[in-house]
Amino acid sequence: MVRAIKGTLVECDPSIKSIIIAIDSEKNDYIIEDLDESHLLIKDVMVQRLKEMLEERLKETVPIVENDSDSDADVK
Repeated sequence: MVRAIKGTLVECDPSIKSIIIAIDSEKNDYIIEDLDESHLLIKDVMVQRLKEMLEERLKETVPIVENDSDSDADVK
């Protein structure tokens, strides 16, 4: 019997895609199909949770710069 799964098409750059694939590899709960280098089909009911997981992972890997607007103020 054929079973349909509702999905959401996600377009992202390859670096973000690799993070999403790493998150999915833990439980295989998110990705329905890896389409090409910048597109994934994600289970519709898991999109919000995947966004949360991705934000957490990005906070761990990307440094946060606070009040950088004045950092060049004293450069002449």
